[in-house]
Amino acid sequence: MNDNTKLDVLIVGGGPAGTTLGIELRRRGIDVRIVDKASSGFAGSRAKGIQPRTLEIMEDLGALDDILDGGSLYPRMGIHAGPLVVPWAMIKVNKPSERVPYPSTWLIPQHRTDRALHHRLEELGGRIDYQCEVYDLEQDENGVTVEISTPTGDEAVRAKFVVGADGGSSVVRKSVGIAFEGTTDEEDRMLIVDAVVEGDLSRKYWHIWPVGGKFVGACPLPDSNLFQWMIKLDPDETPPTTAEAITGRVRARTKKKLRLTDIAWQSVFRPNIRIAAKYRKGRVLLVGDAAHVHPPAGAQGLNTGVQDSYNLGWKLAGVLQGASDTLLDSYEAERQPVAATVLGLATKKYDAIATMSPAALARGKDEYQLAVTYNGGPLASSANASTSTLAAGDRAPDARLDRDGTTTRLFELFRGTHFPAIAYGPGAPEALASIEWPTFGAELRTIAIDASNATADDVVSDIDRSFRSAYGVSRPTAFLVRPDGYIAAIALVDELEPITAVVSTMTSMS
Repeated sequence: MNDNTKLDVLIVGGGPAGTTLGIELRRRGIDVRIVDKASSGFAGSRAKGIQPRTLEIMEDLGALDDILDGGSLYPRMGIHAGPLVVPWAMIKVNKPSERVPYPSTWLIPQHRTDRALHHRLEELGGRIDYQCEVYDLEQDENGVTVEISTPTGDEAVRAKFVVGADGGSSVVRKSVGIAFEGTTDEEDRMLIVDAVVEGDLSRKYWHIWPVGGKFVGACPLPDSNLFQWMIKLDPDETPPTTAEAITGRVRARTKKKLRLTDIAWQSVFRPNIRIAAKYRKGRVLLVGDAAHVHPPAGAQGLNTGVQDSYNLGWKLAGVLQGASDTLLDSYEAERQPVAATVLGLATKKYDAIATMSPAALARGKDEYQLAVTYNGGPLASSANASTSTLAAGDRAPDARLDRDGTTTRLFELFRGTHFPAIAYGPGAPEALASIEWPTFGAELRTIAIDASNATADDVVSDIDRSFRSAYGVSRPTAFLVRPDGYIAAIALVDELEPITAVVSTMTSMS
């Protein structure tokens, strides 16, 4: 058995959540390794919807262009009623605004999302080690020892922290004895198939055949000639596996002369509704499906997992760079309630498939995850000041600003691994300069808005009142924004205590 040198972080699982975390840590200079028991990257379409908030994260990570190239907006649903096809916009297409640059759910097969994230990870010098299966894990107060089976033999890897991103059957979660609470309905099964379709089936619709509870759907997958088929199985039905057998099921239920060929991927899905009792045990943490699993309706699972990692990444890096270990406790406190809410929403949407009720099936703001807030949590005290539109813990919206005659977006100034500090109005930059920022970890960058002759990293003007409208301000105000784009604190320039208090909480030495 080979003994590897000590890592900062070992991530188990190279899907969207694990890779997002790897990107977050790599770009902060953290020594990280990702292992996955699969022989290669995921090949299917399974989680195919990227929500607006996740698109904003992809932009910050540097993966957005690749995501946009590989996907499209959702087509209208085509509900088949005998020979008729009734079009219905189940997923609305919204216009971009100054506050929300990516307002619509994006359709992209999961394997294509994985590819975009893997490409970004490789640009940062990282990779995923496939055919590496964890079979034992032990931790002590100084680190975690993980036994891994690899193609070249067994390894004992020593890491300061281990993050389980290894799915609903997580070996990491089981190894540390964290309960996975909830239910699995073994009789409720859906066959999912990515295949080419021969016959009269327009790609401008997401087709639905509501045939007496025996739901069948076919969604055209962008950047390919495939459809994703979802076929509800009877409780005692043996799932068909060949193209011929699956074609038979499709013809029987759709009454259309279609033929499935060139199956690229297939799987039988059972709706798990589960959440981990804890997201952290000592030096072991969980993200994504290892922490929560969802029914497929509403495009929530992948998005929630990516946002777990986006929340955890800067905190884990901060602790490794000197901040107090207690910062990691805020991860579960902030993300577990979000997952619980999402589970309830996704379950409700999944149950509605059987009814085919338009009101119950409609997708919109509830799914976008733009309204997620950590207000009242450990890093966003409700004692903070608030504005007419925002409170501490809320997502910091985008805004259009002017820099020397050139339009720029606030999100462009946020992009990176730093803490943005917004100083709005006369005197605000000078007030923020009095805050003591630690010399270790992520840097603080100040954005001065409408503050004449200010000294700051970025000096811009709100000539269109875009910032004032989005942030609800009318007098000099300071905002401290976390690296994951949520507001840590709001303060008037003569009352900076909320900001100094949260700076101490997030950056104090261990």
